[in-house]
Parts: sequence; C-alpha cells; structure tokens
Amino acid sequence: MGSIKSVLVTGGAGFIGSAVCRHLVLTEKCRVLNVDKLTYAGNLSSLAMLDGHPNYAHTQDDICDAARMAELFQSFRPDAVMHLAAESHVDRSIDGPDAFIQTNIVGTYNLLHVARQYSATLPEAAQATFRFLHISTDEVYGSLGPEGLFTEETPYDPRSPYSASKAASDHLAMAWYHTYGFPALISNCSNNYGPYHFPEKLIPLVILNALDEKPLPIYGKGDNVRDWLYVEDHARALHLILTAGQPGQTYNVGGNNERTNLEVVHQICDVLDDLRPRAGGASYRDLITFVPDRPGHDKRYAIDATKLKTQLGWQPEEDFDSGIRKTVQWYLDNESWWGPIRSGKYAGERLGKS
Repeated sequence: MGSIKSVLVTGGAGFIGSAVCRHLVLTEKCRVLNVDKLTYAGNLSSLAMLDGHPNYAHTQDDICDAARMAELFQSFRPDAVMHLAAESHVDRSIDGPDAFIQTNIVGTYNLLHVARQYSATLPEAAQATFRFLHISTDEVYGSLGPEGLFTEETPYDPRSPYSASKAASDHLAMAWYHTYGFPALISNCSNNYGPYHFPEKLIPLVILNALDEKPLPIYGKGDNVRDWLYVEDHARALHLILTAGQPGQTYNVGGNNERTNLEVVHQICDVLDDLRPRAGGASYRDLITFVPDRPGHDKRYAIDATKLKTQLGWQPEEDFDSGIRKTVQWYLDNESWWGPIRSGKYAGERLGKS
C-alpha cells in the first residue's frame, strides 16, 4: 500500500519505537511524527541519527491528553498510526500498576477515539487506506506449558498488571474495528532485544552488569523460557503489517529463538569472554547469581509467526547467535548511550519484589 507516507508513531523514543522510527525514516522514506512523553525509558539519543532530518519530528506529549492528541492529528495529518507508547516492564507493573492502567488502557482509548474522529474527516480515498496498528505483546496469552506455541487464536490469559493492561488495550482496538469499522490491526510480539535497549531488561542488564563486574541476577532457577526477536527484524515486520495487513486481524511476530533465561545469560557471558575477556582469565559466568523469582512469573512464551510469514512474506534476518553477538558488540561500542542511564535513571537495582 504505497499510500502510507506519513506515520504518527507513539512511544517512538522507546526501545522498539526508536527502531521503528529509524526504519520508517531511513529505509521506507516516510514522514514521521514521534509522540513520546519521555518517561524514564524514553531516550531521544536513540534517535540522534534523525536529528535535523526533514522527514522526522518529535513532540513531547502524553497520549492521555486527548485534546493535545486531536491537535497533533490535525496538524500532522497522518496516513497511519503505529501505537507503541506503553508502560512495558512487568516488574514495574508489580510495584506501581496505576501508570500501566492510565497509559496502556486510558491512553489507548484516547488514541482510538481521536484517530477515529480524525479519519472520518479524510477524503474517501484516504479513509480507505488509513490504518491504526496497535503494537502489543505475547504476554497477553499468559503462560505456556513445555509444549505448543502461541497463535493468533490463543485465548487471552494475562497474569501481571502489565499484561492485563495490554490485553485490555488489545480488546479496545478490536472493539473499535467491530463496532465502528475502524481500520485497527494488532501485532503481538515475543521478547525483543538489540541496540538501544533500556538496561532494566534482562539482556542489557546482564551485559552492563558483567562489564561492571557486578552480579548477574537470574530469577529462580533460570528455567523460564522466552522466544527472542531482534528489534530491527521486528521494525521491518511492523511496517509490513501496517502496509499489507488486513484491518481486524492480529499478527504474531516471533523470532523462533526459544531460550531459557539461563541459556541467554550463558551465551552473553561466552560472547563477552570472547570480545572483552576479564582480567585474570575468569569467565563472566562466574558472576551469575540466582535470586528469588518474581511474583506471577510466566513459565514459557513462544510465538508461532506462521501467519505473518505465509500471508505477508516476512522472515527474520537474525538468528539468536548472530543477533546476540551484534547486541553485545553494540553495548561495547556505545557507552556514550548507556553510561548516562546507568549513572542516572537506572543503575541496575532489583524491581518488582512486591
């Protein structure tokens, strides 16, 4: 669908959102308005390469401010919305669920309401091609046993305040499609990793703790399983869903890289042993420390991305071995990005023990 040239991206200063903005502007040559409140995880330095680009702008606004959102739609006049703005860390949702309810549920409602009003004012041809892609998570499906995969038909069974708030926003998006004929689509992705990842999450936390010779904390026995997706593969998938997906449909995005948390940490340690050996020849694996599990910790997530691959033709370019090596190398090369975060916003402390 070549008619999508101007995209309003919410949460574009976050980890996945910044990858989406870079992809849209630099690869797809789209106009992008990045609407980001710049909470703790928003970081404009992840978009430094877009500074001054004629097709890119950022505005610091809250998606819960409906009047301001309406102004932005009217001034920017997007062909589509990619909605990524969300509180997204399970541990933080345990400590403080209120922000998750406000941003993820009320904020999504505001955007759907404003976008529907805006799209109704468009010429008929533009109305027909307008799209609203709501980016969600595989955590809405709950926890898998040792076998099987999440498909688009898997019943919702959220287990944390975070996943419950995302499930609610998914249902709102689909309700707008079914009730109003609003052209909403949903994507549900597995765990992302890669450059510019805020260091509260497992992979960057382990890399940076290792470089600081700090303990590498692993919840429980480290046997919880996640399916890992390289963030730039995800950004490509999201643009494809936006332009080629069908309104009213859900598309699962997964990297087909199941690993236990302990396997992930072992692999990071092994890559670091190769790229930045410790003094004295010890392995970074010696820093691994097992800590009490977090409440309601889902045992296993794994995505079946067959629909996305067969219907839209997407394939990931990175497997976990290549992606994790690229990721570790990026953190080694980019202390200027993560150093200020570690010294200011987030130093690696444990969250979510409530």
